[in-house]
Amino acid sequence: MKIEESSIVETNDYRVIIYPASRAFTTKEAKVITEKLYDFLASWAAHGKPLSSSFKIEKNQFIVICVDEEKEAASGCSIDALGALIKEIDQEFELGLFDRMKASFVQNGEIKTMKLQDFKNGLKDGSIAQDIEVFDFSKSSYVSFLSDFLLPLKRSWAEFYVR
Repeated sequence: MKIEESSIVETNDYRVIIYPASRAFTTKEAKVITEKLYDFLASWAAHGKPLSSSFKIEKNQFIVICVDEEKEAASGCSIDALGALIKEIDQEFELGLFDRMKASFVQNGEIKTMKLQDFKNGLKDGSIAQDIEVFDFSKSSYVSFLSDFLLPLKRSWAEFYVR
């Protein structure tokens, strides 16, 4: 089931897996990705037991998968199956979903993604402003995703690069 932004009422803290693309999705890509994820999650299981899961495409660039592990924990095989689907999507659209050596941030109201080294250099030489907000893809729970997915530079993992 797809998470609808307008109707989220959280009582549980779900496990979250975030796949960041290197660019925004086109309308066609977002539609295909949504259909593939919807179909996959409808039958996603761990050891034959259905997983209570959902997804959302955040900011038209990040795939966010949620699993309610209080009901059933995702196993290695089920995570591998999800990874295979995401790899298929990644290869089909060349999205860089598995490239962890990049940074995504908001500058002047626009999402930008660049190689981590270029990001570091931009912060040091001043070509990237200090008042940006930075995305944190390491969030593993839905509550932390909601509260800390996008943080001011000074409160993010990237503040280390401005010292």
